[in-house]
Amino acid sequence: MEKKGMVLGMVIGLVCFFFVVAPVLASSIEIKFGHVDPPDVFTSKKGAAGALFKNVVEAEAPGVSVKVFPAGQLGGERELVEATKLGTIQMSMVSAAIAGTYKEAQVLDIPYLFSSPAVAWRVMDGWFGKEMAEDCLKKTGMRVLAYGETGFRNFTNSVRPIKSPADMKGLKIRVMESPVYITMVRALGAAPTPIAWPEVYTALQQKVVDGQENPVSVILSVKFFEVQKYLTLDGHSYGVDFILINDKFYQGLPKETQAILKTAAINAGLVGRGIQQLNSAIGVSQLREKGMEVYSPTPRERAMFREAAQKPVIEYIEKQIGRPWIDKLLKAVKEAEDELAK
Repeated sequence: MEKKGMVLGMVIGLVCFFFVVAPVLASSIEIKFGHVDPPDVFTSKKGAAGALFKNVVEAEAPGVSVKVFPAGQLGGERELVEATKLGTIQMSMVSAAIAGTYKEAQVLDIPYLFSSPAVAWRVMDGWFGKEMAEDCLKKTGMRVLAYGETGFRNFTNSVRPIKSPADMKGLKIRVMESPVYITMVRALGAAPTPIAWPEVYTALQQKVVDGQENPVSVILSVKFFEVQKYLTLDGHSYGVDFILINDKFYQGLPKETQAILKTAAINAGLVGRGIQQLNSAIGVSQLREKGMEVYSPTPRERAMFREAAQKPVIEYIEKQIGRPWIDKLLKAVKEAEDELAK
């Protein structure tokens, strides 16, 4: 009777576990994923990436839920990086702001570095991106699961077409509060003027500044065409999105779940790139329809921009992080260009 009682007790215990405890365990993993873009999956690169990541993970990893916080609901990119590093949120998708915590990322802001998106993708998805991810993990405790993009940035202004650095002389150009961008615009002959993002449209409207620089999708979405006449597709810098996860949280997950998150993040980055490229291509036509004059520099003209801006920026970045990462990136870019030329 005692054995029967013990067996019965074990059975009851197992039943209780599967019906009471197991469901709690199965639903106990929640991932908070923050970004600053709108949630619209058709127009927002980070919005599309976040939606894909959430749906893939929840479909393939039982018991894991992903709560996406778009549009800066958890703060700006600096706050998101800090929260991911501290583990108050598990994941974020950020771009230039990561350099505030991982300063080596500044190397990606070297102007006129990537000649095309394909070159940038090969560099970030190849050995260079892998080494940067490993270095970021070592120095910050944040793991880079994958890379996306924010796209190429271009100049607009309300005074005249810009076809060479000579055309920028005397123009006041709004820039982010970044020494790299200030150095670049000054090297091109214009007057860099840092202005907080919420004030940019009004500053352009009131002629506080003559122009600004941003990806085509941003120029369109914030309606800069209402206060800017000329767009130059010079592609002076290429923005990389970092899909980050707190490594302490990541290491606490089962290996199978880690693999699912990694694959989902890679796919999310690819989707973000696709949305960005589509919106940029469509955006140029839409900006023309809105009355903007769009100019695409010739290879010779682009070389003039590069010769004027690249050296001063590299010198600044070298003072901040040393030479090795600069040399690695220049080597990776050359290899990617050679491979694509075959």
